[in-house]
Amino acid sequence: MYRFLLSRQWVILTLVALVLIPVMIKLGFWQFHRHEHKVAQNQLIASSLAARPVPVTELTAPGRDLPHDDMWRTVTATGTYDTAHEVVVRQRTAADEQSIGYYVLAPLVLGDGRAVLVNRGWISAGNDLTKFPDVPAAPRGKVTVTGRMMADETSAVSGIKDTRGLPARQIMLINSKEQTKRVGRPLLDGYIEQTGPEPSGGKPELVPEPDHDSIGPHMAYAVQWWLFAAAVPVGWVILVRRERRDQVAAAAEAAEAREAEEDEEARETEAAGEDAPPVPAGP
Repeated sequence: MYRFLLSRQWVILTLVALVLIPVMIKLGFWQFHRHEHKVAQNQLIASSLAARPVPVTELTAPGRDLPHDDMWRTVTATGTYDTAHEVVVRQRTAADEQSIGYYVLAPLVLGDGRAVLVNRGWISAGNDLTKFPDVPAAPRGKVTVTGRMMADETSAVSGIKDTRGLPARQIMLINSKEQTKRVGRPLLDGYIEQTGPEPSGGKPELVPEPDHDSIGPHMAYAVQWWLFAAAVPVGWVILVRRERRDQVAAAAEAAEAREAEEDEEARETEAAGEDAPPVPAGP
Protein backbone atom coordinates (compact mmCIF):
# COMPACT_ATOMS: atom_id res chain seq x y z
CA MET A 1 0.00 0.00 0.00
CA TYR A 2 2.76 2.43 0.87
CA ARG A 3 5.50 1.27 -1.46
CA PHE A 4 5.76 4.82 -2.77
CA LEU A 5 7.59 5.70 0.48
CA LEU A 6 10.58 3.81 -0.92
CA SER A 7 10.79 6.10 -3.92
CA ARG A 8 13.72 8.53 -4.15
CA GLN A 9 11.48 11.56 -3.72
CA TRP A 10 9.84 10.27 -0.56
CA VAL A 11 13.09 8.99 0.96
CA ILE A 12 14.61 12.48 0.55
CA LEU A 13 11.49 14.16 1.96
CA THR A 14 11.48 11.83 4.98
CA LEU A 15 15.18 12.40 5.67
CA VAL A 16 14.72 16.17 5.49
CA ALA A 17 11.84 15.92 7.97
CA LEU A 18 13.95 13.80 10.33
CA VAL A 19 16.72 16.40 10.21
CA LEU A 20 14.41 19.38 10.69
CA ILE A 21 12.76 18.06 13.85
CA PRO A 22 15.86 17.99 16.12
CA VAL A 23 17.21 21.20 14.56
CA MET A 24 13.99 23.08 15.36
CA ILE A 25 13.88 21.63 18.87
CA LYS A 26 17.45 22.78 19.44
CA LEU A 27 16.68 26.26 18.10
CA GLY A 28 13.73 26.40 20.50
CA PHE A 29 15.94 25.59 23.48
CA TRP A 30 18.49 28.16 22.26
CA GLN A 31 15.82 30.86 22.35
CA PHE A 32 14.57 29.54 25.70
CA HIS A 33 18.07 29.84 27.21
CA ARG A 34 18.31 33.38 25.84
CA HIS A 35 15.01 34.11 27.59
CA GLU A 36 16.37 32.70 30.86
CA HIS A 37 19.54 34.79 30.47
CA LYS A 38 17.50 37.94 29.88
CA VAL A 39 15.32 37.30 32.93
CA ALA A 40 18.37 36.63 35.12
CA GLN A 41 20.08 39.78 33.83
CA ASN A 42 16.98 41.88 34.52
CA GLN A 43 16.90 40.54 38.07
CA LEU A 44 20.60 41.28 38.53
CA ILE A 45 20.21 44.84 37.22
CA ALA A 46 17.20 45.51 39.43
CA SER A 47 18.87 44.16 42.58
CA SER A 48 22.15 45.97 41.81
CA LEU A 49 20.43 49.31 41.27
CA ALA A 50 18.44 48.86 44.48
CA ALA A 51 21.53 48.02 46.56
CA ARG A 52 23.09 50.68 48.78
CA PRO A 53 25.93 52.70 47.21
CA VAL A 54 29.44 51.57 48.14
CA PRO A 55 32.88 53.09 47.55
CA VAL A 56 34.25 51.95 44.19
CA THR A 57 37.35 50.49 45.85
CA GLU A 58 35.16 47.91 47.63
CA LEU A 59 34.22 46.29 44.31
CA THR A 60 37.27 46.57 42.11
CA ALA A 61 41.03 46.98 42.02
CA PRO A 62 43.72 47.27 39.35
CA GLY A 63 44.17 44.05 37.38
CA ARG A 64 41.18 42.31 38.96
CA ASP A 65 38.24 41.54 36.70
CA LEU A 66 34.96 42.92 37.97
CA PRO A 67 32.71 40.03 39.12
CA HIS A 68 29.56 39.75 37.04
CA ASP A 69 27.37 39.96 40.15
CA ASP A 70 28.79 43.44 40.87
CA MET A 71 27.71 44.82 37.51
CA TRP A 72 25.41 47.87 37.71
CA ARG A 73 26.09 48.30 41.45
CA THR A 74 25.88 51.93 42.53
CA VAL A 75 29.31 53.17 43.61
CA THR A 76 30.87 56.43 44.70
CA ALA A 77 34.35 57.79 43.99
CA THR A 78 36.02 60.96 45.22
CA GLY A 79 38.96 62.53 43.41
CA THR A 80 40.04 64.97 40.74
CA TYR A 81 39.65 64.57 36.98
CA ASP A 82 42.76 63.98 34.88
CA THR A 83 41.52 65.91 31.84
CA ALA A 84 44.86 65.58 30.07
CA HIS A 85 44.04 61.92 29.47
CA GLU A 86 40.36 62.42 28.67
CA VAL A 87 39.21 60.56 25.53
CA VAL A 88 35.99 60.06 23.59
CA VAL A 89 34.43 56.71 22.68
CA ARG A 90 33.15 56.60 19.11
CA GLN A 91 29.85 55.32 17.70
CA ARG A 92 27.73 55.59 20.83
CA THR A 93 23.99 56.17 20.88
CA ALA A 94 22.19 58.89 22.80
CA ALA A 95 19.23 58.27 25.10
CA ASP A 96 16.89 58.56 22.09
CA GLU A 97 18.59 55.42 20.66
CA GLN A 98 18.94 57.16 17.30
CA SER A 99 21.53 59.94 17.52
CA ILE A 100 25.15 58.74 17.14
CA GLY A 101 27.95 60.51 18.96
CA TYR A 102 30.63 60.01 21.60
CA TYR A 103 30.91 58.99 25.21
CA VAL A 104 33.27 61.22 27.20
CA LEU A 105 35.67 59.09 29.23
CA ALA A 106 37.98 60.61 31.83
CA PRO A 107 40.18 59.16 34.60
CA LEU A 108 39.22 60.25 38.11
CA VAL A 109 42.36 60.25 40.29
CA LEU A 110 41.61 58.99 43.79
CA GLY A 111 43.32 60.04 47.00
CA ASP A 112 45.73 57.08 46.97
CA GLY A 113 47.05 57.90 43.48
CA ARG A 114 45.08 55.24 41.68
CA ALA A 115 42.40 56.24 39.21
CA VAL A 116 39.08 54.97 37.89
CA LEU A 117 37.60 55.63 34.47
CA VAL A 118 34.35 57.61 34.47
CA ASN A 119 31.93 57.68 31.56
CA ARG A 120 30.78 61.28 31.95
CA GLY A 121 28.01 60.92 29.35
CA TRP A 122 27.12 61.42 25.70
CA ILE A 123 27.85 64.29 23.33
CA SER A 124 27.03 64.82 19.66
CA ALA A 125 29.68 63.78 17.16
CA GLY A 126 29.53 66.98 15.13
CA ASN A 127 30.58 67.21 11.49
CA ASP A 128 34.31 66.45 11.65
CA LEU A 129 35.03 62.97 12.97
CA THR A 130 38.78 63.36 12.45
CA LYS A 131 39.23 65.91 15.24
CA PHE A 132 38.77 65.74 18.98
CA PRO A 133 35.32 67.24 19.62
CA ASP A 134 34.44 70.15 21.88
CA VAL A 135 33.91 68.41 25.21
CA PRO A 136 32.13 70.16 28.10
CA ALA A 137 34.75 70.83 30.75
CA ALA A 138 34.93 68.43 33.67
CA PRO A 139 34.48 69.88 37.17
CA ARG A 140 37.69 71.27 38.66
CA GLY A 141 39.03 70.31 42.03
CA LYS A 142 37.83 67.46 44.18
CA VAL A 143 34.50 65.96 43.21
CA THR A 144 32.44 62.98 44.33
CA VAL A 145 30.97 60.97 41.49
CA THR A 146 28.10 58.50 41.78
CA GLY A 147 27.41 55.94 39.11
CA ARG A 148 26.84 52.38 37.98
CA MET A 149 29.81 50.01 38.05
CA MET A 150 30.45 48.51 34.63
CA ALA A 151 32.84 45.82 33.41
CA ASP A 152 35.49 46.48 30.77
CA GLU A 153 34.22 46.26 27.21
CA THR A 154 35.70 43.72 24.83
CA SER A 155 35.00 42.97 21.18
CA ALA A 156 33.89 39.44 22.06
CA VAL A 157 31.20 40.60 24.49
CA SER A 158 30.12 43.90 22.95
CA GLY A 159 30.42 42.97 19.29
CA ILE A 160 32.22 46.29 18.67
CA LYS A 161 35.35 46.04 16.52
CA ASP A 162 38.37 47.60 18.22
CA THR A 163 39.44 49.66 15.21
CA ARG A 164 43.01 50.87 15.23
CA GLY A 165 44.47 54.00 13.68
CA LEU A 166 41.75 56.32 14.98
CA PRO A 167 42.29 60.07 15.39
CA ALA A 168 44.08 61.18 18.55
CA ARG A 169 42.20 60.68 21.84
CA GLN A 170 39.44 58.62 20.19
CA ILE A 171 38.77 54.97 21.07
CA MET A 172 36.19 52.30 20.28
CA LEU A 173 36.00 50.32 23.55
CA ILE A 174 36.01 51.32 27.20
CA ASN A 175 38.71 49.10 28.65
CA SER A 176 40.68 50.00 31.76
CA LYS A 177 43.56 47.67 30.91
CA GLU A 178 44.07 49.40 27.56
CA GLN A 179 43.75 52.87 29.05
CA THR A 180 46.28 52.11 31.79
CA LYS A 181 48.97 52.27 29.11
CA ARG A 182 47.92 55.81 28.19
CA VAL A 183 47.17 57.20 31.63
CA GLY A 184 50.44 56.06 33.19
CA ARG A 185 48.96 55.20 36.58
CA PRO A 186 47.10 52.17 38.02
CA LEU A 187 43.44 52.09 36.96
CA LEU A 188 40.73 50.22 38.81
CA ASP A 189 39.23 47.46 36.69
CA GLY A 190 36.01 48.42 34.88
CA TYR A 191 34.56 51.90 34.82
CA ILE A 192 31.85 54.07 36.37
CA GLU A 193 28.83 55.09 34.31
CA GLN A 194 28.09 58.44 35.92
CA THR A 195 24.63 59.14 37.31
CA GLY A 196 25.50 62.12 39.49
CA PRO A 197 26.10 64.92 39.95
CA GLU A 198 24.12 66.28 37.01
CA PRO A 199 26.52 68.08 34.62
CA SER A 200 26.20 71.83 34.28
CA GLY A 201 23.86 72.65 31.42
CA GLY A 202 22.97 68.97 31.01
CA LYS A 203 26.06 68.29 28.89
CA PRO A 204 27.35 65.64 28.54
CA GLU A 205 24.03 63.77 28.65
CA LEU A 206 24.14 61.15 31.37
CA VAL A 207 23.65 57.57 30.18
CA PRO A 208 20.11 56.41 31.07
CA GLU A 209 19.43 53.51 33.40
CA PRO A 210 19.47 50.17 31.56
CA ASP A 211 16.13 48.62 30.69
CA HIS A 212 15.40 45.79 33.11
CA ASP A 213 11.64 45.38 32.54
CA SER A 214 11.46 44.03 29.00
CA ILE A 215 12.12 40.31 28.55
CA GLY A 216 12.18 40.41 24.76
CA PRO A 217 10.58 37.98 22.29
CA HIS A 218 12.82 34.98 23.01
CA MET A 219 10.19 32.89 24.79
CA ALA A 220 7.72 33.44 21.96
CA TYR A 221 10.40 32.42 19.45
CA ALA A 222 11.13 29.27 21.46
CA VAL A 223 7.46 28.25 21.42
CA GLN A 224 7.29 28.94 17.68
CA TRP A 225 10.28 26.68 16.97
CA TRP A 226 8.79 23.88 19.06
CA LEU A 227 5.46 24.23 17.26
CA PHE A 228 7.28 24.04 13.94
CA ALA A 229 9.04 20.87 15.14
CA ALA A 230 5.68 19.35 16.11
CA ALA A 231 4.17 20.37 12.77
CA VAL A 232 6.79 18.51 10.72
CA PRO A 233 5.61 14.93 11.52
CA VAL A 234 1.98 16.05 11.32
CA GLY A 235 2.62 17.54 7.90
CA TRP A 236 4.51 14.40 6.82
CA VAL A 237 1.55 12.18 7.79
CA ILE A 238 -0.87 14.48 5.95
CA LEU A 239 1.28 14.35 2.81
CA VAL A 240 1.55 10.55 3.01
CA ARG A 241 -2.22 10.16 3.34
CA ARG A 242 -2.81 12.57 0.49
CA GLU A 243 -0.35 10.70 -1.71
CA ARG A 244 -1.98 7.39 -0.80
CA ARG A 245 -5.44 8.82 -1.52
CA ASP A 246 -4.29 10.19 -4.88
CA GLN A 247 -2.72 6.88 -5.82
CA VAL A 248 -5.89 4.95 -4.86
CA ALA A 249 -8.00 7.38 -6.88
CA ALA A 250 -5.62 7.11 -9.82
CA ALA A 251 -5.70 3.30 -9.63
CA ALA A 252 -9.53 3.34 -9.51
CA GLU A 253 -9.68 5.63 -12.53
CA ALA A 254 -7.24 3.38 -14.39
CA ALA A 255 -9.34 0.30 -13.55
CA GLU A 256 -12.49 2.05 -14.73
CA ALA A 257 -10.73 3.06 -17.93
CA ARG A 258 -9.55 -0.50 -18.55
CA GLU A 259 -13.02 -1.86 -17.83
CA ALA A 260 -14.58 0.65 -20.19
CA GLU A 261 -12.02 -0.23 -22.83
CA GLU A 262 -12.71 -3.94 -22.43
CA ASP A 263 -16.45 -3.31 -22.67
CA GLU A 264 -15.92 -1.29 -25.80
CA GLU A 265 -13.79 -4.02 -27.33
CA ALA A 266 -16.43 -6.60 -26.42
CA ARG A 267 -19.18 -4.52 -28.09
CA GLU A 268 -17.07 -4.03 -31.19
CA THR A 269 -16.39 -7.77 -31.37
CA GLU A 270 -20.07 -8.55 -30.96
CA ALA A 271 -21.04 -6.01 -33.60
CA ALA A 272 -18.48 -7.43 -35.99
CA GLY A 273 -19.93 -10.91 -35.51
CA GLU A 274 -23.44 -9.73 -36.35
CA ASP A 275 -22.33 -7.95 -39.50
CA ALA A 276 -20.35 -10.92 -40.88
CA PRO A 277 -21.97 -12.74 -43.96
CA PRO A 278 -23.57 -16.13 -43.31
CA VAL A 279 -21.44 -19.17 -43.93
CA PRO A 280 -22.79 -21.18 -46.94
CA ALA A 281 -24.09 -24.67 -46.30
CA GLY A 282 -21.95 -27.57 -47.38
CA PRO A 283 -22.77 -29.90 -50.40
